[in-house]
Amino acid sequence: MIAARILIVEDDRIVARDIQHQVSRMGHVVVGLSASGEEAVRLAGSHQPDLVLMDIRLEGEMDGIEAARRIRDAQRIPVVFLTAYANDDVVQRASLTEPFGYLLKPLEEPQMRTVIQMALYKQASDAKLRMSERRYAATLASIRDGVILCDRDGRVDFMNRVAEAMTGWTAAEAAGRPLTAVFVAVDEETLEPQEDFSALVRRSGALAPPERLSRLLPRGEAGESTRTELTGTELTGIVVEERCSAIIDDRGEVAGAILVFSDLTQRRQIAETLRKAQTDLARISRLTMMGELAAAVAHEVNQPLMAIITNAGTCLQRLSQPEPDLGKTRAVAERIVRDAQRAGDVVRSIHALARRTPADPGWVDVNALVVETLALVRAELRRARIALETDLQAGPSRVHGDRVQLQQLVLNLVMNAIEAMAAPDLPLRRLRIVTASGDGGISVRVEDSGPGIAESDPDVLFRAFYTTKPSGLGMGLSISRSIVELHGGRLTATPGTPCGSVFEFVLPPSPGET
Repeated sequence: MIAARILIVEDDRIVARDIQHQVSRMGHVVVGLSASGEEAVRLAGSHQPDLVLMDIRLEGEMDGIEAARRIRDAQRIPVVFLTAYANDDVVQRASLTEPFGYLLKPLEEPQMRTVIQMALYKQASDAKLRMSERRYAATLASIRDGVILCDRDGRVDFMNRVAEAMTGWTAAEAAGRPLTAVFVAVDEETLEPQEDFSALVRRSGALAPPERLSRLLPRGEAGESTRTELTGTELTGIVVEERCSAIIDDRGEVAGAILVFSDLTQRRQIAETLRKAQTDLARISRLTMMGELAAAVAHEVNQPLMAIITNAGTCLQRLSQPEPDLGKTRAVAERIVRDAQRAGDVVRSIHALARRTPADPGWVDVNALVVETLALVRAELRRARIALETDLQAGPSRVHGDRVQLQQLVLNLVMNAIEAMAAPDLPLRRLRIVTASGDGGISVRVEDSGPGIAESDPDVLFRAFYTTKPSGLGMGLSISRSIVELHGGRLTATPGTPCGSVFEFVLPPSPGET
């Protein structure tokens, strides 16, 4: 049994004392006795009882029903009416105060015990429910998404502050209005009016789409959404992502829906800013690498130029003879042409890496790309005394992507391997590049014989600005992973056997090739 503090309001003092004795025998505490409505209101405010037993007919100008109304409005204390008059008019008027029960005089203790216990249980349940509603309202008010609750007829029951700001409606103004009048949305791409998402969810249940994108029109533009000549320039509003779920009652029927929507404007601005930043960082990385490779490029260009000069001198010597051998002279001239083409290819490769141009996707032969990239770093390999091994798969190895970005990817990994083997006391310097194809796509594996990966978590190597080199920027591997992911592939780092590191990326193959 729940023990409670009870206020008794009864103008018959004998009856009041009898009720007091009965209540005390039940284990409750009587905090006060009152014979008038005015005094009952005062005592309820000062003593804050758990329950009021209220006679309807009282002394003075205020009867029990009015006293109960004031107590309910001020303290929300439950009231059980005591009356010998239970006609329809009295019951109807008393019901407006939301009483917790009625006791008809003369009072019987078993009946009183039952009504009091039921009133106390109901008050405890209502208190828990009110607290749950406060928590629920506070939670919805604090989240950053807009939230609108509607009933089974699609009328607004609740809006949080974010929803008010995004729709231009206050919760008080929107209450009871159709959701379609408060939340007016058109398709983001076609600009056609959207079906009320909550109606779709209430009708389809679990079969309804989990989310959708739409443009939320501000208050006052609802009429424009019905026009057939809408264009993007005529629309204001914001692009939102809508998510909606049905509210199911105890019988398993749809009792309403909750619509949650978030503004995508800031998210898209951040994504665009991030994309531009990544593009700038990729260009900076390419330019930095060009500085590191300047000596190698000069050497590579110098070699064909020196060959051209030598062969040109030889050609002139042969032509100056009284009877020049035209066959040998032609062969020397052809070597001049090949050396000039090789010098041009080197210059074009460096220019493609350095220039800032949008992605230019096309079919790229991975094997040829590896060979061309290795040609750029040949001098670096010789200078570092690194033995190069390649195991390129036979047959086509084409992927669809941007050639410049993929060349930068291979170049980053090769330069990373060369720098990993820079220690002078390293007993073995070996760079091995393997290409292969399988169900997962075309793979390129770059193996070095350096000290290996020291971090327990290899993914830390791909974080932006993380570096183990004193003069490193920490962007090469991060940009490399970005390029791989942009092409729908994956890049991993694992320790080599028995030493060194293995960096491998896998790209989707061209259609029909595995």
